[in-house]
Amino acid sequence: MSEFVFNAFVTLLVVVDPLGLAPIFVGLTRGRSAGYRREAAIRGTMLGAAILFLFAFVGQTLLGALGIGFPAFRIAGGALLFLLSLDMIFGRPSGVRRTGEEGEELADEGGADDVSVFPLAVPLIAGPGSLTTVLLYTGGGGTLEVAAFLGVLLVVLLMTLTSLLLAPHVLKVFGETGADVLARVLGVLLAALAVQFVLDGIKESFAL
Repeated sequence: MSEFVFNAFVTLLVVVDPLGLAPIFVGLTRGRSAGYRREAAIRGTMLGAAILFLFAFVGQTLLGALGIGFPAFRIAGGALLFLLSLDMIFGRPSGVRRTGEEGEELADEGGADDVSVFPLAVPLIAGPGSLTTVLLYTGGGGTLEVAAFLGVLLVVLLMTLTSLLLAPHVLKVFGETGADVLARVLGVLLAALAVQFVLDGIKESFAL
């Protein structure tokens, strides 16, 4: 169980990336009041959490309705997380992430009056990577494993909220360079976990 909890924590920490959200959030809310930033951080995190927890309970049913077996989803989900890990390792823009510069451009253009829904809640918090992770960890486990995963998910979401609320201070402490180095290290860990998901899916598919 301890290994399951640790792997779940690392995967969620890498995919949601609370520290990496700090510079993006600062860019999105540049020129806004401190009160708005606080409300946007809380609202965005709560919306993202609601989507992720809902997906944890109905995601498996959705797969069944679509006729998708869980081993196939393990392979596809592992491949998706592996691609995300490569983006993190090589510092490339990802389809489930916006860079700090892109966030600032959105704020400059006035592209969204309320950034808490888009892009904060979706896709930054509840994006393809995090939704895939939720299904991978809740689909094949028992009640105890699912409960443990939901507890880990709650912890990571609280870390995310804290990072957003303290975003300006987080940037001062770590800086963009520090956040970039941490993202690359965590990307390597995510790559290893993603490969394991693919191998597990292959084993289940062929009953190895």
